[in-house]
Amino acid sequence: MRINLTSVLVDDQEKALTFYTEKLGFRKKNDVPAGGARWLTVVSPADPDGVELLLEPDGHPAAPPFKQALVADGIPFTQFAVDDVHAEVERLKNLGVEFTQEATDLGPVVTAVLDDTCGNLIQLAAMK
Repeated sequence: MRINLTSVLVDDQEKALTFYTEKLGFRKKNDVPAGGARWLTVVSPADPDGVELLLEPDGHPAAPPFKQALVADGIPFTQFAVDDVHAEVERLKNLGVEFTQEATDLGPVVTAVLDDTCGNLIQLAAMK
């Protein structure tokens, strides 16, 4: 058994695609019409055949309150691994990305938390 797909709930798929590709650096993998939405996935350029991230519409009535509660409590929806959190924060800030937590050394790991503009907080992490 292996993980081949995970998702992040987004309030606007096109806005999410722009953010996740142009800011975070992922690459679009699939873009297939699916009813009123799209089966829209992105992948890491470092592993184009690896785990796909589905930019999933948050249309279910439970999704917006769930996301709002996580943001209100400062809890990231998911986490992405990076080689150097400090360098990635600097790169992303230069692209206009907003952070709710600056790069923080937590002992064995360095983390930072960003706003994905689609209703989620996303954590960046690098093990030391």
